[in-house]
Amino acid sequence: MANPTVVLETTLGNITLELDETKAPVSVQNFLDYAKSGHYNGTIFHRVIANFMAQGGGFDAAQRQKPTKAPIQNEAGNGLKNARGTVAMARTSDVNSATSQFFVNLKDNDFLDHTGNTPDAFGYCVFGRVSAGMDVVDAMAQIPVGRNNLSEAYPAKLIAIRKVTIS
Repeated sequence: MANPTVVLETTLGNITLELDETKAPVSVQNFLDYAKSGHYNGTIFHRVIANFMAQGGGFDAAQRQKPTKAPIQNEAGNGLKNARGTVAMARTSDVNSATSQFFVNLKDNDFLDHTGNTPDAFGYCVFGRVSAGMDVVDAMAQIPVGRNNLSEAYPAKLIAIRKVTIS
């Protein structure tokens, strides 16, 4: 069976994600549940750090945090690496705190990979990859950023997810 594909229609263009249900079943189901519920529609990329990553999925255009479900189990030990073009679950310092936020790696970020079971070594769960539209993610990284109450790297131009389609 083919992996689920999700299209993020953003204000900068479309980004197509291929999700890896085999290696990250909990994270993929979580992402699909949020997508099906319409949670991601109208959310923004609120943290974009050039030569690192672009993070979104948690705040609306008015910079209000959207309500989330309970956090999920971190599947970072699934063998997938935080390589350029992969998509991973964002979380706090609590290993099992991921909810709706995700990020796209703009470069190989091996320091985010799972290297052990301690909190510092656990890593960030990769659950898919950009199969089309990496140019859109790269364009995000070209937008100037500044500090605000949400992020140390908040884009000066709003980058919103208009709609998410699952195929």
